[in-house]
This record gives sequence, structure tokens and C-alpha cells, in this order.
Amino acid sequence: MNKLKTLLVSCSLILAFNMPAMSDSSNFAGPYIGLQASTIGVAVGGKKTGGVDDVKESATASAGKAGIVAGLEAGYAFPLGSALLIDIGGSYIDGRVSLEHNTDDAAASSSVQFQASQFMTYYVAPTLVLSDTSSLYVKVGQQEATVDVIGDATNPGDLEGTTYAVGTRTVLDSGLFIRAEAGYTEYDALNASGKGGVPATTKYVADPELAYGAVSIGFRF
Repeated sequence: MNKLKTLLVSCSLILAFNMPAMSDSSNFAGPYIGLQASTIGVAVGGKKTGGVDDVKESATASAGKAGIVAGLEAGYAFPLGSALLIDIGGSYIDGRVSLEHNTDDAAASSSVQFQASQFMTYYVAPTLVLSDTSSLYVKVGQQEATVDVIGDATNPGDLEGTTYAVGTRTVLDSGLFIRAEAGYTEYDALNASGKGGVPATTKYVADPELAYGAVSIGFRF
């Protein structure tokens, strides 16, 4: 995680010292909307405490929807000079990710699945204009997702995390743009307790992380 933050800061500094003299930020400024296609990969570390002793346990994660998931984005790019902008916006992805915790105890099964969906991200993206049609940006955002529980466990509440990304944006004279982006989200831990057939002393903890690649096609007004 620290390596990614260092990379983003380094990119920003390098770009700041190599700004092209003939760039025109007005080609990128203003409101925009777009359609987004993303591929998502998830990693999760987790543990279960309490409940039944001497039971094998495992924490796994898998994308609930394979392949490409669709989303929307909208924002406004504010020019800060001939070659710099601040892009402020939000995106929504209607994907679903499943985080599972399993045991092999037949007498008191405590297999639980946490399903995260409806990912909403609010972001700020400092942007460097490379030419009249292309730009490069780094992004920092706050992401939220709805969490549902399948199994005998309490709902831990909505998922929240911080997103870091880098990307490029190409804008044509017509206002049509194409954005390509790669990013990473580190979420706050999920904490839940057993209920129903699972003792309340059973505690579930998961630390999900999400990596993604996205391509957007949209229009700048």
C-alpha cells in the first residue's frame, strides 16, 4: 500500500517538473459524463474467533460477477492554468463481490458470506495536460459499498475505503473522451458476530482489498 502511495506522489512530482509549455487545459475543462467498464480483482484476509474449538477455518474471496462490470461516472474539471486541472467527480459501479468465511464443523456450521455491491466513489484527480488531446492524472477517492450477509451473522454495515489510481484521458474536438485507469482500494475492516445457530461469541473479521482496471467512454460538455 505504501509503495502505491509513493508511486502516485512520485508521478505527480515528475509531471510537475515536466509540464509541456504548449498545452491547453481548456480542452479538458468543464462538466462531463461517461459510461465505465471495469474488471475487478479482490483479496481478503480474515479470521474467526470464539465459537467451536478445534475447527478448521478459512477466509476466501471471489468476484461475484465474472468478467466486466458496468458503471457510470460524472464530474467537473476545473482549470488551474494552461496545463493543470483539478477533476472532481463521482462514479457508480453496480457490481457484486462475495467474501466468504467457512468452517468444516458439521455440528455447528458457521459459514458466512458477506456480499458487497453498489460501489460509489467520490474522487479528486489532479490532472496534467500533455497535449491538446491527452492528459495524465492521479486520483484519490472515498469509496462506499452496501453489504448484505448470507448466514448466521450480524450485518457489519456499509463498506468504506480509500481509492488510489492513475490514468489517462483523451479528449477529441467533438467533446468525446476515452479514459483508461488502474487503481486500488483499501477498505476498513468488516466486523460481525454470530447469531441464530452460531454463538454470539463468534466474531468474524475481514480486511478486503480491491484492485481494478477501468475504461470509460463519455462526453465533455
